Amino acid sequence: MTTQTGAAQRLAEVLAIVLGTDGVPLRLKAWDGSEAGPAGAPVIEFRSRRALRRMLWSPGQLGLSRAYVAGDIDAPGDVFASFAALSSTGKFAEPGPFRRPTVPELATILKNAALLGALGPNPARPPEEAKPVRAGRRHTRKRDAAAISHHYDVGNDFYSLVLGPSMVYSCAVWDDERTGLEAAQDAKIDLVCRKLGLQPGMRVLDVGCGWGSFALHAARDFGVEVVGVTLSGEQAAMAGKRVAEAGLTDRVAIRVQDYRDVDDGPFDAISSIGMSEHVGREQMPAYVARLHGLLRPGGRLLNHAISWNAGPTAPDPDSFIPRYVFPDGEMLGLAEMVGALERGGLEVLDVEALRRHYALTLRAWVQNLEEHWSEAVELAGAGRARVWRLYMAASALGFESGITGVNQILVQRPGGAEPPLRRTAWV
Repeated sequence: MTTQTGAAQRLAEVLAIVLGTDGVPLRLKAWDGSEAGPAGAPVIEFRSRRALRRMLWSPGQLGLSRAYVAGDIDAPGDVFASFAALSSTGKFAEPGPFRRPTVPELATILKNAALLGALGPNPARPPEEAKPVRAGRRHTRKRDAAAISHHYDVGNDFYSLVLGPSMVYSCAVWDDERTGLEAAQDAKIDLVCRKLGLQPGMRVLDVGCGWGSFALHAARDFGVEVVGVTLSGEQAAMAGKRVAEAGLTDRVAIRVQDYRDVDDGPFDAISSIGMSEHVGREQMPAYVARLHGLLRPGGRLLNHAISWNAGPTAPDPDSFIPRYVFPDGEMLGLAEMVGALERGGLEVLDVEALRRHYALTLRAWVQNLEEHWSEAVELAGAGRARVWRLYMAASALGFESGITGVNQILVQRPGGAEPPLRRTAWV
C-alpha cells in the first residue's frame, strides 16, 4: 500500500528528477510528517526545506551529501538499506555529471519547490567540507600534509571508537563473517609480515604507518626493526605512545615524515598499507622509484591499496569523497598499479584481491560507530560523525557491488635470494 500526502508527494516528484528516484523502492518522510512511497521500504527523512534547496543548487551526489552531513536529511533505521536504495540511482555508487532536466521537468521542479517553500539562496556548506583547490600542483608536500591532516587528525579517541583496539585503518582479512574485527585485523597484519618474509634482525620501512599497529606486530612477533612514517601528527603521537608502552622503543621508530624525505635506507622490506591512494596517478612513477631506491636488492614491497574497478577515471572534485573524506585521493585500477610497479623495476610475486574482506571490515566499523554514536558526536561533532557513517556505509556497498576493490600486490627488487617456488611459502 502506498500513502502519498502533504509535502512528501511534492518532494517525491522533485527527487524523481533531481536524484532519479522514480521507481526506486524508497519511502520519503517530509518535515510536515507526511510520507510517500512504498510501505516497508527504506526511509529517507527530510527534516527541513533546506535539504531540498541544497539539492537544487548542487544536484546529485554533492547536494545530497551536504544535506546529510548538515543533518537536513537522515536515514533512520538500517543505514545500509537506505544508502543502498540511493546508490541504486548512481548518486553514491558511481558519481557522474548531472543530467540536465527537460523544460517540462524544470517546470515541475520549480513549481513544487516554490509550493514547498524551498526556493532561496544556496545554504552555506557544512564546515566539515574541505574546499576544493582548483589551482596549483597536486601532491606537493605541503598540500599532501594538509589533505592527510583533514582526514586523519580528527581525533585519536574518535578513531578508537570506530576502529576498535587494533587501531588498524585498512581492510582486515576474515576467515568468515564470524571471525570478528580484532582477529581479522591481526590476521591481516600477520599475513603482510609473512608475505614480506620478515626475519629477526631485518630492517623494515612502514610507509603511512598510521597508529603503529603493523610496526608493533612486526617488531614484537617477527623480531624486526621498524621505521614508521606518517604525515599525521596525531597518529604519530599515539603510535609513539603505544611503542613506549610495549617496551619496543629500541626496535620501532615513529616519525612525522614524508616518505619522499626518507633517506636512511636500504631496508630489507617495505609495507605500504592503505597509503598509495594518497599518491595519485601522476605521482605513481615517482612513488615506485622512491620505494625501489629504498629497498635492498632482493627486498620485498607489499602495496595494499583500494582500486577503482569501473575503469580508469579522474576523481571528481565535486563528489562526496574528495570534498569530505580524502581530498586529492585517487584510486588506481589493479592493472594500472601492477603496471606502475613493473615499470619501476619491481618483479610481481603475488597479487591477492580482498574486495569482500573490506566490505566486512567497513560493516564492522559502522557497527562500532553506531554502538558509540553519542560518544562519537561528543568527540568529533555531529557533522563529522555523519561524514564517517555515510563514507563507511556507502563504501561497504561499493565493495559489495564490485565497483571498488582492494588488492595486496607483493613485489621484489631484483637481486638477492630467489623467491620461493610456491606462494604457499608465505600465505
